[in-house]
Amino acid sequence: MKFTVAAFVLSALLLAWGAAQGAELPRYELSVAVDPENALLTGQARITLPGGGKVLVERGALDLESASLDGRPLALGKKGPLVIEDVAPGAVLTIAYRGVFPGEELVPDTENVGVVQGAFISPGGVSLTSGWYPALEGMALYSLTATVPRGYTALSEADGIEREETAEGVRFTFAFPHPVPGISLAAGPYLETSDTLDGISIHGYFFAEDAHLAPEYVRYARHYIELYQGLIGPYPYKRFSVVENVLPSGYSMPTYTLLGREVVRLPFIVETSLGHEVLHQWFGNSVYADYSRGNWLEGIATYLADHLYKAREGKGAEYRKTLLLNYRNYVHPDNDIPLTAFRSRTGLATGAIGYGKAAMVFHMLRGEVGEKAFYGALGALYEKKKFERASWDDVRAAFEEASGTDLGWFFKQWLTRKDVPVLRVRDARVLVLDGKPQVTFRLVQEGEPYRLNVPVRVVSAGGETTNTVRVEKGSEEVSITADAGPRELIVDGGYDLMRALSEEETPPVVSALTGAEKRLVVFPSDEKKRETYAPLMELLMEHGFGVKPDDEVKEEDLETSSTLVLGFDSPVLRQFLAGPPKPAGEGPGGGFVLSVMENPLNPDGVLAAAHGASKEEVALAAPKIMHYGNYSTLRFQKGTNVEKALSQRPYGIREDVSFRAFGFAPARALSLKDIIERIIDTDIIYVGETHPNYADHKVQLAVIEALHREGRAFAIGMEMFQRPYQPSLDAYISGDIGVRDFLKDTEYYERWGFNYNLYREILDYARTYGIPVVALNQASEVVKKVADGGLDALTPEEREKIPPDMDMTDDAYRRRLRTIFEAHRKVPGRTFTNFYQAQVLWDETMAHSVADFLKENPGYQMVVIAGQGHVAYGSGIPRRAHRLNGKPYAIVLNPSGEDWKRDIADYVFFPQQLSAPQTPLIGVAVEKKEKGLTVTRVRPGSPAAKAGLKKDDVILEAGGFTVKSFGDLKAALFGRKAGETVALRILRPRALAPDKEMEVTVTIE
Repeated sequence: MKFTVAAFVLSALLLAWGAAQGAELPRYELSVAVDPENALLTGQARITLPGGGKVLVERGALDLESASLDGRPLALGKKGPLVIEDVAPGAVLTIAYRGVFPGEELVPDTENVGVVQGAFISPGGVSLTSGWYPALEGMALYSLTATVPRGYTALSEADGIEREETAEGVRFTFAFPHPVPGISLAAGPYLETSDTLDGISIHGYFFAEDAHLAPEYVRYARHYIELYQGLIGPYPYKRFSVVENVLPSGYSMPTYTLLGREVVRLPFIVETSLGHEVLHQWFGNSVYADYSRGNWLEGIATYLADHLYKAREGKGAEYRKTLLLNYRNYVHPDNDIPLTAFRSRTGLATGAIGYGKAAMVFHMLRGEVGEKAFYGALGALYEKKKFERASWDDVRAAFEEASGTDLGWFFKQWLTRKDVPVLRVRDARVLVLDGKPQVTFRLVQEGEPYRLNVPVRVVSAGGETTNTVRVEKGSEEVSITADAGPRELIVDGGYDLMRALSEEETPPVVSALTGAEKRLVVFPSDEKKRETYAPLMELLMEHGFGVKPDDEVKEEDLETSSTLVLGFDSPVLRQFLAGPPKPAGEGPGGGFVLSVMENPLNPDGVLAAAHGASKEEVALAAPKIMHYGNYSTLRFQKGTNVEKALSQRPYGIREDVSFRAFGFAPARALSLKDIIERIIDTDIIYVGETHPNYADHKVQLAVIEALHREGRAFAIGMEMFQRPYQPSLDAYISGDIGVRDFLKDTEYYERWGFNYNLYREILDYARTYGIPVVALNQASEVVKKVADGGLDALTPEEREKIPPDMDMTDDAYRRRLRTIFEAHRKVPGRTFTNFYQAQVLWDETMAHSVADFLKENPGYQMVVIAGQGHVAYGSGIPRRAHRLNGKPYAIVLNPSGEDWKRDIADYVFFPQQLSAPQTPLIGVAVEKKEKGLTVTRVRPGSPAAKAGLKKDDVILEAGGFTVKSFGDLKAALFGRKAGETVALRILRPRALAPDKEMEVTVTIE
């Protein structure tokens, strides 16, 4: 709902209110006649001026027919304001005018719901809220007489209304002895319902088709008046009316509110927005804002109406979180303003500030001074400033008097700054001091610190401890004595502070898309599909969205924008979400569906997807999307919302402070044999490893042996080998090549590098029994390229070799990877976004390799051998492969040395520690140079030294194998036994003669 403090909106009027407080005010007598059939208004204004200099009268679109000052005709001019110089006290200005108001340009603003400013006259109803009479600057005392056709009822600001039948129609005279900044007029063929409360008459004026709603509106209005009389003070007037408007508005004026017919038909309005408008009778329509120093009225109305009702339902924290979410999504550095600069809501950003942030300021003020002083201050402010203008300074003075404290610091930081606090928790831990658990942490504020009362809660095994921590510095050390067994630290879990939401607290919602600084719509490149979404594209382009076809979208687009993808079959969704959004349920179905998710490449933005069954369904739903800003999933049928859902996120800034230790009774623990028996029937068995831990590989071999003994058809999938080298892997398993050729051909030592003896037994077993081994991994060049420059860095040929669908939506996995990235970042310029894409590409390639083999080989099982990080919690490969083929899986790993939780795997094992056999070395350091593999150092006493190898020798062959890299040399030496000799063909440089090719023999030790 939109509250209008004046019946007309003029920028000059908002910035300067004319005469000073207490000065004599103009007396404005206005008589008008309304002709609905011709959209015509004729009027006569008689204004008694207090004098004191120049008078300015705004004419707007009115046609001034005549004007005189004390009977002396005035020159009118054709346009612009009427300016009268040197007006004497008591002078009478008379103006005759007319205006035609068909209202063709009165279009609702989808970003500023309820605002339809202007004048509109039609046979169906009359709504005159601005520009319908010559307007003075400042406040005045108004009296109005309005003549309307028979069958019409007219409403305006009034403590009393007289109705008289005349030859011209029905004349309504409105008595209103209080100063106001302007007046309004509504009229139509209304039916009236009424009630009374403490001498106040309460009315409902509704059109015939909605007259059945009037009794409920009157009953609720009575309830709200009674409520606020108890909280603030006596109702300021003798009447209050709820008037149905022919336009889709939501306005509050002294003594009545004007609600659009679409609005009054919404079932929740009586329990929400109506109370907001009633409250404005106290603050807004009797105590006015001093706009030159900021409008505080919408903040107090939001807090004492919309927020109060939710709080009484036990949903106060939920409502406050929504206010913070709106601020995060709609307000950015380029559109932020301090509260002292807020005048009225002009869009989503100003609404989030002037309504939401201001409401939170009053909430924090209530916490600062206490409930008794809070309501005492509001009551005193109301009594002192009734029918006058009040500024934030007056609000401050009232609260300081009621609380007996200096609140200058509070109002200064919250009214004059544009930003909001950004809180972070660092170094949270538990210390047991003097026999009691102490939860200690640093509370950090990013940027210039605020002075805050921060609510902190510690959840323990025996209960909860609640504290309020006063912080004023950028970093504060905090210690809280807790009950036994502290588990979780929660900072501002009830959203009692106006602050920036953390990434973990923020759900992906529509407002994050529509309110983003940079917004993009990705449309189908197929012309027929694109036409389906044309109505939505046109609307979003009007609201500042860029557009791009799906075949031209780059990773950079998602990194820098909140993005809406049109069509669930878009290749963009396959690339980053592995297909249609999960929240969409069984399938898109009919109608129109919008699903908003976290953007895997932009944590501050969102990625949304829309599906429309037809152009008509899209056209009906498109204008309504903006109204559902705080939901994640929307479904419409023929323009009617049939489903809306919010993706839940934790409340508050949360830190796990529990100490985890899991114990196993060795006598009752499962043996490795027991574990294998429980998983042996599972289609995919993931056996994780810490790569250099030989014992982990022994467990992998035991699983493989068990499946073979059972006669199972199965394959072994190995992370250690990359897909382009599958032919060499097949050749080795089939016995066509030996181990040294295999290591050389697969470039094992360059691409993996760990001691081959860690895996030799597994591959020898597979070779002996003909068990297929699948190279799971992506080519390291491709992964590195993505890690350095993202997916956009790949050539079209390289893109052909990566999975077409990749799921980047696993939030928990992303957080774990971010921790790893921050702890080990060593490559200058490498970003987490690119690191994350590379990791997902790695995982998706292996998952697709698993799924492809099992699809091509029905009836097979697979044992997947990969590092712990690729299988723990199911995040890396397991859930991705399951997405592709739906096959059940089991995860087994050794979590030694990891900070792990119970759901890290289906089974964990703790093997005895073993040392792997070592590959023989000859004692040289080498470097790949232009001439070949060059010796850079020979270790004294080593086999190479004994053989006569020297620094700068170039190794050409080893044991008959051509050597071009260190990996080739290691492959040539692999498996050699002590005492065995290896012939090295080398090239020895000479200073004064050509390089000499020669042979030396190395004896393995």
